[in-house]
Amino acid sequence: MDYGAFPYEEPYARPRRRINYFAWTAAILFLSGFALAAWLGSFYIFDQPERPDSYRILQRLHKIDPSKRFELTAAPAGEFLKAKDLYDRYVGMGAAELAKTNAELARNYIRNYQQVRGLVPYVVGRYTIIAARELGPDDVFTSGMVALTHAIDSGELLMEHLYPARPEVLPLMKQTLNPGLEVKLERTHDLSAVIHAERLADGRIMVTAVPLLYGSYTVTRGVGTFRLEPPLSLNLAAGWPLFKAQERATVEQREADHRAKIAVAQGSVPIPGLSPSATPSRAQNELVRVEQARPVETSALTPPPTHAEKLAKATPARKGGKLAKKQKLESPTPVSTPPQPVVAQRSAAPTSTPFIVASAQSVAPTVAPAPTVANAQPTPIASPTPVPVLPAQPVPAETPGAALASNAGGGSWKTFPPGKMPLGRLIGTGDLRDVLEHGLAGERVYLKGQFVVNFSDANRAVLRPRTKLTDKVLHFGGGSSTRIIVEYPSGYTPPQQGAGVSRDEMRPYEITEVRKQEDGQLNVFVREIMQP
Repeated sequence: MDYGAFPYEEPYARPRRRINYFAWTAAILFLSGFALAAWLGSFYIFDQPERPDSYRILQRLHKIDPSKRFELTAAPAGEFLKAKDLYDRYVGMGAAELAKTNAELARNYIRNYQQVRGLVPYVVGRYTIIAARELGPDDVFTSGMVALTHAIDSGELLMEHLYPARPEVLPLMKQTLNPGLEVKLERTHDLSAVIHAERLADGRIMVTAVPLLYGSYTVTRGVGTFRLEPPLSLNLAAGWPLFKAQERATVEQREADHRAKIAVAQGSVPIPGLSPSATPSRAQNELVRVEQARPVETSALTPPPTHAEKLAKATPARKGGKLAKKQKLESPTPVSTPPQPVVAQRSAAPTSTPFIVASAQSVAPTVAPAPTVANAQPTPIASPTPVPVLPAQPVPAETPGAALASNAGGGSWKTFPPGKMPLGRLIGTGDLRDVLEHGLAGERVYLKGQFVVNFSDANRAVLRPRTKLTDKVLHFGGGSSTRIIVEYPSGYTPPQQGAGVSRDEMRPYEITEVRKQEDGQLNVFVREIMQP
């Protein structure tokens, strides 16, 4: 073979390949589409946790927080609706609007009401249990019990009330939640939020409600108390409502037969939803929520200072005097006196309150009523001038702010015109953690910011910082785990629930105390010092 015929040809060189631009273009388009689909899918999953598949994925990614136990004064802002109001709200909705509303209700509950648009609907009124059954793995709530009830004053509304609890309290719950038991929901004690609404085939409305307080319940005529617990997870694939159509029809048919037998025995014709009298009669037995007893703090049991201790805390010496503190402490000690005159002196003081007398006489965690304190006084020592002892007044049981504020509102302190308050440090809600760690340090600290009224009382209001959506996602500032308890002087009118409050450097609040609860909740106690 003649290699000289082709001088520029390399017989052993690898042949040159052509670039497939079409394949590269298709691959790039495929990857771009995949990235877009993943981006849209993340929005679909994170924005709709009420869907079973989204909830399951978020749970595996540890993006679902367990249900939170709220407090009465720290619950999400809402509106209290009676049976007629609930029926009027949901009966006029179409199928698409009702489905959208149910998705939003379930979404708010799953998110622990962190991003709520509008007000949360709470159920109030009197309801009678028709049937109750235990929750199982085939239900949305897998532990506890659910009671099917009907409104006493409206036959067009049914409610299934959830009682999530641990398995060990189920025997007591089964003995308590019997058909015929009345469930009384009041705005001062209960916060049962609506998480689903269903339109039945006969035109009635059935709502599903869960108590956000997860408190303790008992009956007015019976023994035993069971406590609810927030569910750790939900089984959304089971679907709503918890009482399916066939099971509900069976329960209502059994209830109708029972009413018919009672009517035949009494000689009257029963009307569902209405009582024989013009006004609903009071039930013989009611299911009510009870408050847990709070232990008495040791500081409240500190005995009053003796005369020797008062002498030890004498005023400083004059500028020209050279008397030492030792000489003051070596003053003759008065003869020890029994505790009776001390109590009488504290009760007769103009600035003392009857609660101090009651706490000084008793160490029990409950406040003794007036007759008990009067009888518990020891035999007075004979003296020329008897000193009267004021009877202790019982503390009202229904005071939702008594456990929050260090002192109840309605007091009197000095107020100032805008911008004329004493010098102090001005902070925002993002600096409250620093105040919690270092304290007030004896200086005046003022609070500014944008707030929303979550609860309002006679001389007290509970506010929440108004945060942006980016702050909630990135966890900036105080966030929803911070609440501001405002005390107002006598004569002031607190803002209404749901109203917005704006405070700047000209009209701030004065911080009196900052506390942190075990669950991370930050309670900031402030008082109004600005003149209206």
